Amino acid sequence: MMNCIAVDDEKYSLELIADNIRRTPFLHLTATCNSSPEAIRLLETEPIDLVFLDIQMPMINGLQLLRRLDKKPMVIIVSAYKNYALESFELDVLDYLLKPVTYERFSKAALKANDYYHLTHKQDKSNAGYIFVNADYRLVKIELDKVLYVEGMKDYVKIFLSDARRPIVPKLSLKAIGEMLPEGTFMRIHKSYIINTDKIIALQRQKLTLSGDHTLPIGQNYRESYEHLFAKDEYKS
Repeated sequence: MMNCIAVDDEKYSLELIADNIRRTPFLHLTATCNSSPEAIRLLETEPIDLVFLDIQMPMINGLQLLRRLDKKPMVIIVSAYKNYALESFELDVLDYLLKPVTYERFSKAALKANDYYHLTHKQDKSNAGYIFVNADYRLVKIELDKVLYVEGMKDYVKIFLSDARRPIVPKLSLKAIGEMLPEGTFMRIHKSYIINTDKIIALQRQKLTLSGDHTLPIGQNYRESYEHLFAKDEYKS
């Protein structure tokens, strides 16, 4: 069950969203907030998985709220205005609901959040064959056995796949995506790289080569974590 909050300065809209949350079996309403400062305080102290968020509010609007959060939960926008949609999706919201919101439309958005929650945040990493990431304004399924390596780029990562010419580029830190990947198969080898150990074809002290002739450096601070790989004859070079 996902812990949710609803944030809206309009009493009727707030009550409607809260009622929809209560009607949905896999959602738990932790609190309702009628202002962004109240929501920020709550998000800093409570484990919230999903926020239903209005945009036009006094003092701090919904989009400004999102930009202030260091660690963002999943967010579904609930707004009376269409013109904020593009800016919202650039901030990686899961869905954008226009008021008045029917329960059918609300339920569809909630199910999307539920799928994302289980497939990314709470999945059994030891058994997962794939993850979902938010890229190009949609959820993209990444099959783990096709991942060659992941390159960190500040707020973004590049996921390089064996069957794709271009990498997938979600807005995630390297640390965040590392927590989504199963340990053992995926290993951090550098401050900028995580590799799929199943794709290694040659291994040296300062670099390694992956399928497709991708050569990556091995960072000094990460050498101890992969030294056991040198015991495998097929990696020695």
